[in-house]
Amino acid sequence: MAPEARTALRRGWTTGACAAAAARAAFSAMLAGRFPDPVAIRLLRGGTASFPLALAELGEATARAGVMKDAGDDPDVTHGAVVIAETAWAAAAAGIRFAAGEGVGTVTRAGLPLAVGEPAINPGPRALIRAMLTEAAAEIGAPPPDVTVTISIPGGERLAEKTMNGRLGIVGGLSILGTTGVVIPYSCASWIHSIHRGIDVARAAGLDHIAAATGAVSERAVQRLYRLPDHALIDMGDFVGGTLKYLRRHPVTRLTIAGGFAKLAKLAAGHLDLHSARSRVDVAALAGMLADLGAANATLEPARSAGGAAEILALAGDRREALARAVAARAREVALATLCGKTAIEVAIVDRRGEFLARVGG
Repeated sequence: MAPEARTALRRGWTTGACAAAAARAAFSAMLAGRFPDPVAIRLLRGGTASFPLALAELGEATARAGVMKDAGDDPDVTHGAVVIAETAWAAAAAGIRFAAGEGVGTVTRAGLPLAVGEPAINPGPRALIRAMLTEAAAEIGAPPPDVTVTISIPGGERLAEKTMNGRLGIVGGLSILGTTGVVIPYSCASWIHSIHRGIDVARAAGLDHIAAATGAVSERAVQRLYRLPDHALIDMGDFVGGTLKYLRRHPVTRLTIAGGFAKLAKLAAGHLDLHSARSRVDVAALAGMLADLGAANATLEPARSAGGAAEILALAGDRREALARAVAARAREVALATLCGKTAIEVAIVDRRGEFLARVGG
């Protein structure tokens, strides 16, 4: 069951918390001959969680346990997937080791918080699994165990196609993620995590130019223009603030921000979260730009009462490209101020056909 939330939206559990619960259940069965069901774990940042088992199989020297991922009301691609942990005795003094089973990816590029060749089980979940297995051993007076923990998610390779793992160099399946163990609905923590890791991978590869786009059309346009490799592309979505603030601490030489007119008009107005629920197009500011460009009153009057950015752009007529350039220039100023001058910035506005309306700072 998902943890209680004070809002109407249910919170859920990360894949890391599910993996830790499954691993503790499997290892406890190896020690005691039976599975705790439900199995309880302590979260790294405090609190406890309890999980019913979806799978329990005990062998002579191994055990397997599974927990169904409940993401609460978050639109998580792993919701409903079964996270399975298999524990097996390892050689003396081996400690707790990790392996990727079916549906869990392997790291193939530098820049992630795991070495190339390692299973994509992040440091947070690894620490939680180690703590839970060590705790289970201590409860019966045993020393810290020597165990191999193999995490698998049946169907995970197919689910991973809906994530950014391939671009990050994680092949063969999903990543086991989580720091708090709790999924907050619509916090988009996994998306922001992927943005940060994408920047890390690009930096580790020595790339001096990356592109952060709000959508697929603008991303493809910039990739064609500069012939950028896939790992130079950051699927930023609405999270321009999260992208720029991370780049402020981890700079690259050159950044292209690409997006549609409406999205980048929001950035030009100073908004760093471009989602429609959290920012609005400043129609008055866009009409003011048109006035500065010399538009006639016959254009300005409907522009001031327009329903959105697309309508204003259509009203701009032969000043369309000039308006787009003015928006791009102002958006670039906001981005430069956020980055504190550590990265050269280009802002590119792309129309729905993938054609450039304006490029400033290239």
